[in-house]
Amino acid sequence: MGFIVRALHRSKPLIRAHLSPKPNPNLSLFRWITTTPDLHKPEASAEAEMPQPEILPRKPIGGARFEVSKPEDTMEVFVDGFPVTIPKGFSVMQACELAGVDIPRFCYHSRLSVAGNCRMCLVEVEKSPKPVASCAMPALPGMKIKTDTPIAKKAREGVMEFLLMNHPLDCPICDQGGECDLQDQSMAFGSDRGRFTEMKRSVVDKNLGPLVKTVMTRCIQCTRCVRFATEVAGVEDLGILGRGSGEEIGTYVEKLMTSELSGNVIDICPVGALTSKPSAFKFRNWELKGTETIDVTDAVGSNIVIDSRGPEVMRITPRLNEDINEEWISDKTRFCYDGLKRQRLNDPMIRGSDGRFKAVSWRDALAVVAEVAHQVKSKEIAGVAGRLCDAESMMALKDFINRLGSNNVLCEGNGLNPQADLRSGYLFNTSIAGLEKADAFLLIGSQPRIEAPMVNARIQKIVRASQAKVAYIGPPTDFNYESEHLGTGPKTLIEIAEGRHPFFSTLSSAKNPVIIVGAGIFERKDYDAIFSAVESIAKSANVIRPDWNGFNVLLLHAAQAAALDLGLVPDPEFSLSSTKFLYLMGADDFNIESVPNDAFVVYQGHHGDKGVYRANVILPSAAFTEKEGTYVNTEGCAQWTVPAVPTVGDARDDWKIIRALSEVAGVQLPYNTLEAVHGRIRTVAPNLLHVEERETTTPFVGLKPEIQDKPNSSPFGVAIENFYMTDAITRASKTMAQCSATLHKK
Repeated sequence: MGFIVRALHRSKPLIRAHLSPKPNPNLSLFRWITTTPDLHKPEASAEAEMPQPEILPRKPIGGARFEVSKPEDTMEVFVDGFPVTIPKGFSVMQACELAGVDIPRFCYHSRLSVAGNCRMCLVEVEKSPKPVASCAMPALPGMKIKTDTPIAKKAREGVMEFLLMNHPLDCPICDQGGECDLQDQSMAFGSDRGRFTEMKRSVVDKNLGPLVKTVMTRCIQCTRCVRFATEVAGVEDLGILGRGSGEEIGTYVEKLMTSELSGNVIDICPVGALTSKPSAFKFRNWELKGTETIDVTDAVGSNIVIDSRGPEVMRITPRLNEDINEEWISDKTRFCYDGLKRQRLNDPMIRGSDGRFKAVSWRDALAVVAEVAHQVKSKEIAGVAGRLCDAESMMALKDFINRLGSNNVLCEGNGLNPQADLRSGYLFNTSIAGLEKADAFLLIGSQPRIEAPMVNARIQKIVRASQAKVAYIGPPTDFNYESEHLGTGPKTLIEIAEGRHPFFSTLSSAKNPVIIVGAGIFERKDYDAIFSAVESIAKSANVIRPDWNGFNVLLLHAAQAAALDLGLVPDPEFSLSSTKFLYLMGADDFNIESVPNDAFVVYQGHHGDKGVYRANVILPSAAFTEKEGTYVNTEGCAQWTVPAVPTVGDARDDWKIIRALSEVAGVQLPYNTLEAVHGRIRTVAPNLLHVEERETTTPFVGLKPEIQDKPNSSPFGVAIENFYMTDAITRASKTMAQCSATLHKK
């Protein structure tokens, strides 16, 4: 064949002369095909002909940045011709993000291990024979990376065609629609048509529990959920089964997902395979208004976004905060929002002579409370702040009770005689993020997995990364990492304090040891003796040093730290049995059995929960999603809640109710605005106004008087019986009730 072509090529002038008596250069009977080296690679020739645009520096994706201590730990690579300095060990994808180039991906997640199985992140690297997966390829010095070449585009189109081959056309009925990575990336990087004409495969849906809805036919096997369950949640409930077209993700045996962080798989799933079961078919994401605020269901203060539609909270999602919750939240935080619209108190009410409540006006309700408050002795007056109260309302309650002549103001969960002199004695001094430097843990009367899931996730992360040693003293419990059970009561604690226990050598030889004391110990009568034993361990095991404070108290409720900062501590001789006027501000779990039957009880709160049954007067207040307030988390960081929805009925902010009541009672408080309340707080605890800041604390070792008493032998109890029902909001939630029935271990 080549011989014939060459012969025709040589005879071209002769043939033209015979066939074209009048040669015309513009017309020819034959089109002669010639071969040039440039045409073997049309992309290269096209690049050579096209003028090269000027390369402008781009901003890093998502504000990405890095810090290195030594300049020699960095190297230079070229992304689309632009030089970028990156730390050694970065992947090609991370280099591209620093260069401002967004690489498509499905399986890659910055907080999970690299899988490299979706192949959507293919880029072209000079001298590489084929495109490489940028998430799994380490960057090398001088590497030239090309992200926008025809080869890279064609590779992504091919990957997207394979992904869509078996993906159902569910977008009109899929809850992920509008925020689906597959939708966005198929539009940006996919082709305009597919060549697959066979039958699509289908997969049976899995039952993961009452929180996560599964449509596994939509799954693209990115394995994000599998890696999250194993690496972050610490439960190996999910795995990948089968091969080829029979490959699917599910549980090894038919079981529910038992993690308290299971809802996070909804956020990390790039398609609509895992969605929220309680909010299925309820809304589209473009209908929602997002409000950045914080969570108050525990003492961690996770940063969240409340999405609302009109007056109703539709969902709660996590907000990034590296120092507190990273980008995860607990299931209780995520799914308790339906409790905000059930069993709410709308109007002020007074209990009549027949025992029934009757709705009245604010003027009448406040007048009754003020009249009774003046009929009792000042020492018989007491106020209790609930576990969901903000700092402003507790400040107003303390001032109001003080103006009535009483100092008996306390907070739920802190006990009757808390020690509030030194902040280091009741805060998480290491900080949540600082736990990542620890290499040995001693947990005393604490169950972080139930009390603070985000703190437990940090401990699990450290144990998995550095094989840190974990031991605990308390009732048998289920940790999702390797741990050693030392004992159940103070006897083991005394053995460690005296250096007679084997774990003492582990703790003293650790570089950064950590002791975590559960706040449930506040309710014990031998509270001071236990903390004295813990202090002796901290001294002898070098837990507290100038450069390291490993002593921590893990609080249970959102209001505890702010209450102790503000000095909500009753008189030493205070007793509930002598109380005749009790003001409960959201205190539903406070034990009032010893309160006399003839005592007058005022309940101020947002839910008709436990405190209502004993109340004589009910004053409706706003929930945390409806007001602006200050909360201090367990590590002492002050944060703000922001109103996302309007208040319900005739409810008011807590501090405004107390301010109005003080005026009716003739002991008017000297503030009318929120700024004025902050001015009052500034004189008592100025640290509460330093939002998003965490002030360092003074170590308490050597500053407190020695306690000669020995702790009693009773074992440490369980602070939280049911993780899914811990306050008025979660107890009113239908979703939390389902979780409690199906997931709570009885």
